[in-house]
Amino acid sequence: MQWNLEQMRLFVSVAEGQSFSAVGRQMQRAQSAVSSAIAQLEDDLGVLLFARSSGRQPRLTDAGAALLEEAREVLRQCQRLDGRALGLARGEEVRLRLAQDEAMPYQPVLDSLEALAQQFPLLEVQLASGAQGDVARKLLEHRADLGLLFHHEHMPDALERQRLGTIEMVTVCGSGHALAGMGHADRRELARHRQLLMAPQDSHYPGGEQISPSIWRADSFYAMAELLMRNLGWAWLPRHVVQYPTYQGQLVELSSDWTPPPLVVELVCRRDEAHGPAALWLAECFAKHLQAIG
Repeated sequence: MQWNLEQMRLFVSVAEGQSFSAVGRQMQRAQSAVSSAIAQLEDDLGVLLFARSSGRQPRLTDAGAALLEEAREVLRQCQRLDGRALGLARGEEVRLRLAQDEAMPYQPVLDSLEALAQQFPLLEVQLASGAQGDVARKLLEHRADLGLLFHHEHMPDALERQRLGTIEMVTVCGSGHALAGMGHADRRELARHRQLLMAPQDSHYPGGEQISPSIWRADSFYAMAELLMRNLGWAWLPRHVVQYPTYQGQLVELSSDWTPPPLVVELVCRRDEAHGPAALWLAECFAKHLQAIG
């Protein structure tokens, strides 16, 4: 007998810290049925997945630990298959809901949406902007179909992401700030002045390292730029924010001995919902426009 997807789901659920009885209650199956399904899977695979001992939670063997991520990927691929089939059945989208990080470079977004209107004239588009966590939340709650945001490590497992390009980070202060006339500022010099950082501390944006003992925090790169124009500190900002027309002549870029890695722009969607033709086209178009400003 060959293993099946139900056995694979049970394996992953038990491996993620639940007992056979807890998994059985969750899936409305007897503990003995769960145990038998895992045993049958072990027979089919030819390896022992769990070390069982009386009165203790099942513990992964070395073989089980090695196969766990493979099992998760099998289940993720099933989600993709279901999503793709649903997309094929639906055909071209009637509506496309795009959620974007508020600090996303506006020119590639606007150029891409203008081109999308010409390519898919009957498509309804809904555009929402918010903080990074808001974008992911909209996707998880089925209130958005696509998300444009900056990469961070703690992406929910239900979301699939595709790298589109990068945006350079630069060290900046206001034109009237004490650092403005220096041109170059090393870490020791930067530490003498107030530093502006993204809030909260777990925002996961590059450039979250605190150098100065004196800091202010803001939840928007654009809000940080407004504070910089009033010479209230220095900060690391995406280059496209510094180049925003309103800030021309108001912000000064500094050379330094360390600059954060670039922001990685990603297109994100739910793993169980496939991209339609308009979404796929928009992703490719945005990637081209993003590379053009890089």
